[in-house]
Amino acid sequence: MTAAELLAEAAAELSATSDSPRLDAELLLAEALGRSRTWLRTWPEATVEEPAAARFRAWTARRAGGEPVAYLLGRTGFHAIDLTVTPATLIPRPETEELVERALALGGEGIRVLDIGTGSGAIALALATARPDWRVAATETSPEALAVARANAAERGLDRVELRAGDLFADLEGPWDLIVSNPPYVAADDPHLDQGDAAFEPRAALAAGPDGLDCLRRLTAEARTRLAPGGWLLVEHGYDQGPAVRELLTAAGLGQVATHRDLAGQERLTEGRLVDPVD
Repeated sequence: MTAAELLAEAAAELSATSDSPRLDAELLLAEALGRSRTWLRTWPEATVEEPAAARFRAWTARRAGGEPVAYLLGRTGFHAIDLTVTPATLIPRPETEELVERALALGGEGIRVLDIGTGSGAIALALATARPDWRVAATETSPEALAVARANAAERGLDRVELRAGDLFADLEGPWDLIVSNPPYVAADDPHLDQGDAAFEPRAALAAGPDGLDCLRRLTAEARTRLAPGGWLLVEHGYDQGPAVRELLTAAGLGQVATHRDLAGQERLTEGRLVDPVD
């Protein structure tokens, strides 16, 4: 069969389960062929030999069953870097790229930055790539996810990023000029956990108690004693959690608390600053 015929067949198969069936099909066929999507569009009548076609159909069937494209390919793009991802890690979302952009806007020269719950290393490695002068560290509770983060760091020559096993601050020395986190923030009984990509992602990296705020409560309560004077805490959260997260940061003694909306217009990022040093 030709590439065009295979793509049409796959897009029809994926239309019931994917919001982007043609894109998914192109990504999977390009990988099966070891080619780019541009090549597919330039040579739609190219014949696809059976080994590649069989590999592509197998991936298409798995995608039709809901498995995320990023897990099938084993990688995804994030900010300005390409990352290995596995079922042990979350698949980085566009909203989290906005967190990186906001962190870059908040930080100055040569600052110390901590990423809590780094997963694949997405945030920490994106920040270290964009700002080589920053001293970046990250923590992660999952050994499997931490192994992926370390492999991603090594592949990009970012061994200077300190990746530490442990919960929240993991006894890392501070103080920190900027603490960032995309923590678990979904309510444990949220039906979306069993839908789409989330159904295949690690539940511990998504869900955080009855209202989704358990991790954010702990993080904000500890952050004030870990921040340098004038340091910032910046967190991602659910679209409807802005008021609650602002209250948490304020109760923790942080000032200049503000929430930013994502590209869809939803409240997604909240920040606060240690205006007064800890007594």
